[in-house]
Amino acid sequence: MFVGDVNARTLEQAARFRQLTYVCMDTWTQRQPESIAFPSRPCKEGIMTSQRFPTCWDGKNLDSPNHMAHMSYPESGTFESSGPCPASHPVRTSQVFFEVIWDTKAFHNDWPADGKNPFVWSFGDRTGYANHADYVFGWKGDALQKILDTPCVFNCPKEAGFKIQSVDNMNRCSQKVVVEEQIDGWLPTLPGGAVADH
Repeated sequence: MFVGDVNARTLEQAARFRQLTYVCMDTWTQRQPESIAFPSRPCKEGIMTSQRFPTCWDGKNLDSPNHMAHMSYPESGTFESSGPCPASHPVRTSQVFFEVIWDTKAFHNDWPADGKNPFVWSFGDRTGYANHADYVFGWKGDALQKILDTPCVFNCPKEAGFKIQSVDNMNRCSQKVVVEEQIDGWLPTLPGGAVADH
C-alpha cells in the first residue's frame, strides 16, 4: 500500500493525502499543530513527519495497480474520530501509522531570513507536499489477525499468545545491507540527477 505522491508540489496535489503531516516540534511531547508543507521556521526539537495510511478497504482487492485505489481515507474526519468510510470502500480496517523525527537542531543557523524552508527531499521536493510512505506487509502467518482479534492495545499479556520483546532487543534487530550507498554526510547532488524544485 502506498500513500502520498513524490511528484506533488502544490497544496491541491497534496490535499488528497491529508493525513501525511509535519509538526515543528518545540518540545518532545508536541503533536500539534500539523501542516501538510514543511515547517517555515527552525524547530527547537526537530521536525516530525506523520504517515497515516487509509483505513477503508474496498472489500475485494488486496492490491491495485497503483497500490492505492483499493484503500481510501474516511469520507470525513479521521480514523481516530471514527469518520465514516465511503460507499466505494465500506470495510473499516486497522490503521497503519508511523512517525519519524528528523533531528534538525544542527541546521537552525541555515534558515534563510525570508523564512523559506532550507530542506529538500532527496527526490527534489522543497515544499514538503511530496511526503509519502509505503507499507509492505511483514507479519508471519496469522500473527496480525490474532493481534487484531485480541481486546488489548498495549502490553498485551503473554497469556494471549504474544511474544513480547524488550526495547533493547527490538533495537538490535537489523537487516543485511542489500544496496551499498553513502548515507552519512552531505549530498553534493540529488540521487538520480533530481533537481530541487523552488
